[in-house]
Amino acid sequence: MDPVLEDFLSDPAADLSALHDVARIKSMLEHCAREGRAISYSELLLNLGFRFTRPKMRQLCKTLDKIDQITTEEGAPALAVLVVREGDGLPGQGWWTGRTDYQGEWVGPRARKHVRGLQERAFAYWKQQTK
Repeated sequence: MDPVLEDFLSDPAADLSALHDVARIKSMLEHCAREGRAISYSELLLNLGFRFTRPKMRQLCKTLDKIDQITTEEGAPALAVLVVREGDGLPGQGWWTGRTDYQGEWVGPRARKHVRGLQERAFAYWKQQTK
């Protein structure tokens, strides 16, 4: 890799443990759910102190999987569905590959409708938790 590009993409002083901080990231997603909004991968990474890179996004996705495991065990709606691509407002490929409740294209109106339904459940649940 070009040294200038490598320097631009890396965060040498960054505390990479933030990518694995389940409690912190879960809290951020609960906050988004209470606000009734999704958050982009880039915005979430930025809030953790990172520029967007694919390796960091992949690490974040592992944490999102863990958060969904926890919320399922707690009887709450999954939160990873709130993390979306900026371009189309849909979760990335990794989120879709683990689905058992949806068959079909990962883009387009049908995918958007499915995602929106899951997001609405999360919004309603987490807004109710503040009352």
